[in-house]
Amino acid sequence: MPPSAKPSTSAPAQELPAPSYPAVESLLEATPAEEVRALFAPVKAGLADLKGPKVEQGKKAQAAISRAEELLELLVETRERLVAEAKGAKGRK
Repeated sequence: MPPSAKPSTSAPAQELPAPSYPAVESLLEATPAEEVRALFAPVKAGLADLKGPKVEQGKKAQAAISRAEELLELLVETRERLVAEAKGAKGRK
């Protein structure tokens, strides 16, 4: 006999844990903004030198790196803004 296709209602939905990226967080906290911005420069230079059948894969990798750079830049700007706000808030009391 085939098993019945009843949806199980015995298991309630659980809350997903908050995402944590300690490697990215420690990189942003410990590295100067200029170094973070220049993080992908050597990789991009290597991808620009590709020839032959790997060029198409290199273009896809460059697009992914560009997106990662945008996200890291956003994180760096946010960190700089939060630091500036924290320094400014101390003198307002």
